[in-house]
Amino acid sequence: MPRYIVTLMNDEIQELKALIQKGGKGYRIKHAQILLKLDQKPENEAWTYDHICDAYGTSRRTIAGIAKRFVMEGMEAALGRKKQENRRRKVTGDVEARICAISCSNPPAGASRWTMQAIADELIRLEVVDYITDTTICEVMKKTKLSHGLSKNGVSPRQMPNL
Repeated sequence: MPRYIVTLMNDEIQELKALIQKGGKGYRIKHAQILLKLDQKPENEAWTYDHICDAYGTSRRTIAGIAKRFVMEGMEAALGRKKQENRRRKVTGDVEARICAISCSNPPAGASRWTMQAIADELIRLEVVDYITDTTICEVMKKTKLSHGLSKNGVSPRQMPNL
């Protein structure tokens, strides 16, 4: 049994049908089609979540989200995409600078170079961040094009020959 019951008024049905006919962004059309099938009318009785999933190539979770947004926030919210929350960047410019500084410094005792995990551990030890993964360090290094092994970035211990 669906948690959120979609009941469309005649003007809303006409608006959705006009949107489908007019075209536009694909997800808006698909959401309009799903809303029309979720409408509590006798002719839509056969349209279960599973049937809608098969017909429109979507998941039950997406259908439930569209229904919830329609009931709670209105038609425009249901036609759009879900708002992304908590998209705050963990790695700020200050953290990027510390990653570069650590990777350019001397490696820890017993190591020939800094590893991604060693840089992550060092950032946590220095209390720059609470938690960070070696994958995040790798992404920052890739973004800044920093490699702790190339001579052209000044990190390599190799010396230029005297001319």
